[in-house]
Amino acid sequence: MLVSVPGSWHNVMVMPLADWAEPVARHLLKEPLTRRWAHTRGVARTARTLAPILGEDADLLLAAAWLHDIGYSPALAITGFHQLDGARHLRDVEHADDLLCRLVAHHTCAINEAEQRGLAVELVREFTLAPPDLADALIYCDMTTGPDGQDMPVAQRLAEITERYGPGDLVSRAITRSAPVLTAAVERVALKLYDHERSRLADVRAIMALKDVGYALPHRPVHLVAS
Repeated sequence: MLVSVPGSWHNVMVMPLADWAEPVARHLLKEPLTRRWAHTRGVARTARTLAPILGEDADLLLAAAWLHDIGYSPALAITGFHQLDGARHLRDVEHADDLLCRLVAHHTCAINEAEQRGLAVELVREFTLAPPDLADALIYCDMTTGPDGQDMPVAQRLAEITERYGPGDLVSRAITRSAPVLTAAVERVALKLYDHERSRLADVRAIMALKDVGYALPHRPVHLVAS
């Protein structure tokens, strides 16, 4: 997915959506929230690993990974509900792609926290749910990345959030309620990655077998060429 950004007076530059999203997130998070920025960078790093199973949606997912937590920025934190604050900024100020706004608005089972905050009606009225495959992918990136950007199993991530906020906090209550859905989403994406890797290795073995019998591949079909 491409986005147009202002260039010189006589032209407009077109760049991948993720290339636009990264500096937006950096501007809002790097200085005021260094730890949140470290987490964001880790989420984006994980998003890049999903490119083989996302196809043309890889750029959109990477952009959402960069932007998913911008609502924590002091410059944007109006309601205190970061998914909604971030999505509203993207929609109203950045005039971002609708699907990107929806991914940010609903990421990581946001509806459960919205209910805790009394903002569920506003959330669903302003932003419809993103497609399940993309929602799962963003959950995978967020819920397997720790607060300092490190890789972290989903069970440990869920426990870390509850410990960080405290068991009585509304964020902890929401994440506990969301845990089965979040865990299932991570497992679905992990299975897709496993299936893709198994298929890739099968292609590699097929190439080696053909080489062993001296069979020439004149045009090297794409589906038989290891990445």
